Amino acid sequence: MRRLLASVAIACSLALSPSVAQEVGVVQSEILVLDRDKLFAETQLGQSLSDAYLSRREALIARNRELEAELEAEELELTRLREETAPEEFRDLANAFDAKVQTIRQESDRAVRELEQNRERAPIIFMRTVEPILVEIMRDAGGVVVMDVRSVLLSADIVDITDLAISRIDQRIGVGHEILEDVQDP
Repeated sequence: MRRLLASVAIACSLALSPSVAQEVGVVQSEILVLDRDKLFAETQLGQSLSDAYLSRREALIARNRELEAELEAEELELTRLREETAPEEFRDLANAFDAKVQTIRQESDRAVRELEQNRERAPIIFMRTVEPILVEIMRDAGGVVVMDVRSVLLSADIVDITDLAISRIDQRIGVGHEILEDVQDP
């Protein structure tokens, strides 16, 4: 009987032990720590958001290079036409070219602004999307607060829920195709 009670006591103490709770999945602590940067960088969703931004950025850079090459060729042609075109006609051609350059520049600036706005919105949308999972982890842990790791001077690694959150987010949200669409469409 004593052995049975001792076994139950050991089992209970192990069940309450932080290391065992961590193995099971959730530590029991009122204060938890989360590394938001790592969460964004290491989840499939965060990586998808980053990859989508980089892909759109590269496409924009490539498009701007194409436009630049086209405008350079057009400018060279305009320079060639200068000697064989009447001054008024050349002025009209030059003005039309300048207007085209200005329009392209404005469109390019707008596209860059939209891209950067989407990049800035991505972490906000990410955190809103994963918030229910973080709240669930906090509740599972008996937590009352989740602090950003950058705000904590000292903590036991055991209260860091980042890896657990990454795992649950990847399981439940994965790449998050519908969220990618939200970020791409302002």
